[in-house]
Amino acid sequence: MERKVLLVLLDGLGFDTSVRFCGFMEGLVEAGRARRWKMAAVLPTLSLPCYESLHSGTAPAVHGILTNDHRRLSTSDHVFGVVRAAGGRTGAVAHLNFSELYNAAPYDAFRDHEYDDESRPIQYGRFYDKGYYTKFNLGLLSDRDLFTKATVMMRRFQPNYLLVHSLGTDSVGHAHGGQSAEYQAQAGMVDDNIAFFMEHWLELGYHVFVTADHGMSADGNHGGTTDDVRHVAFYELGHASPGVAPGLADQRAVAPTILHRLGLPIPAAMTVAPLE
Repeated sequence: MERKVLLVLLDGLGFDTSVRFCGFMEGLVEAGRARRWKMAAVLPTLSLPCYESLHSGTAPAVHGILTNDHRRLSTSDHVFGVVRAAGGRTGAVAHLNFSELYNAAPYDAFRDHEYDDESRPIQYGRFYDKGYYTKFNLGLLSDRDLFTKATVMMRRFQPNYLLVHSLGTDSVGHAHGGQSAEYQAQAGMVDDNIAFFMEHWLELGYHVFVTADHGMSADGNHGGTTDDVRHVAFYELGHASPGVAPGLADQRAVAPTILHRLGLPIPAAMTVAPLE
C-alpha cells in the first residue's frame, strides 16, 4: 500500500463551536483547500459507541457497543483490521479505549501503554488515560504532545492509517459546559495546534480528515439526540470539490470513506456510501 490517511478526532467538539472558533480549519474551507460537511453522530452520542461507529461504519444497535461501559474488543469489520489484512500499517495516538476496542481488553498499562507490534490490528500504539485531561489547561498531556507523538510515528513507521485522538474539548466541556468561554478557548487551541502540524502531515504524504465523535450541551453533557450533541463538523483536506457540502452527512460514512480514499475494499456491513 502506498496511500496514507490521518484521522484527527477531536472528542466532544460540536459543529457550531467548530465553525465559530476553529479559524484555521474554516480558513482552509474558505480558501478552497478543504471540504466541510455537517455530520450527524450516531445514537447514543457517547464516546465508545461513536468510536466504534467511526471505525466499523455501523450503528451502535448493530455493533453492540452501546455505552461507555462496554469496554471489550470489537466484533465488527473495522478500519484497522481491513488495512492490516490488506498488508498496510496502522497506528494510533489515542485514549486507551481504542486499545480495548481493537487490540486487547481489559487495558493493561504495562503491556499496552506503548508498543510496536506488527501482529496487532493497531500495530503502533501510544495510549493515554483520561486522567491526563481532568482539568482545563492542566498541561499533563497537551495536544502539542499528542500531535508530536503522531508526527514522530509517521516519520518512523509511515502507517497507512493513523488515528490521533484528543480528549481536551470533551473534558473541558464536561467541566465548564459547551457554551463556556473555556470550551470555546479549548477549541481554538486545538485548531492552533492543527495549524502548526498540518504542513508536516501534508509533506509526509497524508490525506487528512478532521472530525469529532459528538458535540456537547450547554450543561456539559452528551448522549442524547439534540443538535448540540449530535452535529459535528467533518473536514477533508484536498477534496476535489472544496467548500461547504450540502445536506447532513451520516457518521457511518466515515469508515467507508477512509477505506475508499485508501483504495481498499469496503466490507458489506458498511452499508452507507463513502462521502463524495
